[in-house]
Amino acid sequence: MSDFVIEEWNKDCYLISTDKNKLDLVAIHRYLTTSTWAAGIDEETVYASVQNSLNFGLYHQGVQIGFARLITDYATFAYLCDVYVLDEYQGNGLARWLMECIHAHPVFARLRRITLFTSTAPWLYEKFGYQPVNQPNYAWTITRPDIYKGKVR
Repeated sequence: MSDFVIEEWNKDCYLISTDKNKLDLVAIHRYLTTSTWAAGIDEETVYASVQNSLNFGLYHQGVQIGFARLITDYATFAYLCDVYVLDEYQGNGLARWLMECIHAHPVFARLRRITLFTSTAPWLYEKFGYQPVNQPNYAWTITRPDIYKGKVR
């Protein structure tokens, strides 16, 4: 469902937008390739992931400084991932505002289940109602953390 209405939020000199045309794919790739969760990811994979997601770009005076995306069917489920705010902009409540905007999006309101995986900011997600899944035999996953490093056989 790529024909949804573009949503935008403004706060001081910051903008959050779901407009894919505003995204700085080079900047997103640059950040993700050095992140703890997507180290070594190639440009082609980043570009494909953005094309197949509901994206939230965070901008300061037109320069992209943050990002998040929902992988979703636009009806019942979404996986929140690739959430970041550049280090030099952290501590200003921007990650919290980014999460508020994601939760305010009309698609988010109708989703039955939203998941995420994090080892870096559980305190942020707890503020928005996310809870750890610690039930035996409930959540299952195949995880290949080194896939972008060429170590998968």
